[in-house]
Amino acid sequence: MDIYSRKRRWKIVLSILGLLIISASIFYTNLLVRKFAAEERKNVRLWADAVQRKARLVRYTESFFGQLQEQERKRVELLANVYKQLLDDTQSEYTFYLEVISNNNTVPVILADYSGRIIESKNLGPEQDTIKYLRGKIKEDFSVYKPITVQYLPNRKHYLYYKDSRFFTELRDVLSNYVASFMSEVALNSSSVPVIITDSTHKQVLMFGNLNDIKMTDPLYVETKLEEMADENAPIKVAIGDQGPSYIYYQDSELLTIIKYFPLTQILIIAVFAAIAYLLFSFARRSEQNRVWAGMARETAHQIGTPLSSIMAWLELIKIDENNVKQATTEIEKDVQRLEMITERFSKIGSSSTLENTDLIKTLDECIAYLKPRTPKKIKYILNFNKNATLNVPVNAALFSWVIENLCKNAIDAMGGNGSITIDLSEETKNVIIDISDIGKGISTSEQKAIFNPGYTSKKRGWGLGLSLSRRIINDYHKGKLYVKSSTVGKGTTFRIILKKVHMLANI
Repeated sequence: MDIYSRKRRWKIVLSILGLLIISASIFYTNLLVRKFAAEERKNVRLWADAVQRKARLVRYTESFFGQLQEQERKRVELLANVYKQLLDDTQSEYTFYLEVISNNNTVPVILADYSGRIIESKNLGPEQDTIKYLRGKIKEDFSVYKPITVQYLPNRKHYLYYKDSRFFTELRDVLSNYVASFMSEVALNSSSVPVIITDSTHKQVLMFGNLNDIKMTDPLYVETKLEEMADENAPIKVAIGDQGPSYIYYQDSELLTIIKYFPLTQILIIAVFAAIAYLLFSFARRSEQNRVWAGMARETAHQIGTPLSSIMAWLELIKIDENNVKQATTEIEKDVQRLEMITERFSKIGSSSTLENTDLIKTLDECIAYLKPRTPKKIKYILNFNKNATLNVPVNAALFSWVIENLCKNAIDAMGGNGSITIDLSEETKNVIIDISDIGKGISTSEQKAIFNPGYTSKKRGWGLGLSLSRRIINDYHKGKLYVKSSTVGKGTTFRIILKKVHMLANI
């Protein structure tokens, strides 16, 4: 229960920590989004203000042009009155009227009779002398404004046709370009603000910008979009020309809209990632647990199997020949001691205990002595240390010998049951170093870290627990180190064990 209670507590702590990290991340992201949104809205407001100011300028410019047009109209009416006066008043002095007519150097005028024959013209340009009748294109040009009737006899009328002066026409073209440029700049603005410009009905789209061209062909989408824009910002009214007012609808830029929903997207992504990661880690953990349980079961059977087989063999020998009782009793005692050691090994796993000062040289010698008769005869053990010396080191003899056995068995498998195993022992100020070398097939660089993972094995019938358990015994229990010192494919491998001389408490 203690393990599961600890596990639950860790889950709660990790969950709280994860929530705090996610909350902090989302809070900071929201803060950045709000700052960006405020800056973006400020830019949009500045843009809207600029549009309104420019719209006022356009209206003023158009009003000014309207006044010019009205003045030209009055000038033409004045000319018409002058012509009428000349025709009606035979007693007056003509000098003043003729001077008024001659001073008109801008407004094109044509005086024609009822049949369209041109009586007089002024300011028509190079074609003035060649035109005799008011017809065709020239009549169309001079029909924009209603002609002024000049009654010179009770039943005779002349008609004074006129059109805008060239100066005014050019100014009008400038105004048209100015208005078109204004509308284009509003629609395709540098602030990336989605814009729709409608007529006075709020339904007919005159121009749009920063919106999807295909979607804007759908009337329902346009209607929905206009409602969205009106909800966000009041449309800007722009009065241009005689067509009635136009309305500029706009909303936040697409980038701002995306960023506003970014925190929610971030939460969803983190949640999905966390769920996938949890499922993958749970699956990996269960698979690793299954491999460890299977490996432990097989390791237990393997550990018990060797002395148990030996006991059964000696019992069979006793049955065959009672003279073997003495020798059999001695060997059976060894096997029983071996079973006791195996029991001690498995009982130490997961427990907490104090390491005891043990003669490391004696422990190594006894371990190799036990292995020799139980390994292939072609395996040679080379011990490079003084067997008669004493080296006391804080270790657990049962577990430490288990590590030596696992490393030796792996070396035997790597050499195919034929070769030599060399054990070197050296001493430093604070550590004792043990190198176990073989002349087997070696381990590739990519595999040197993976071989210590639970369940990893290159053997067809291996269970991948020996090296993992050995590292845990040395690294976690003894607070030492077990690693691959060197390995060359096809030449052999050397494992190094480093043990501390200082007595330490540990658990595995």
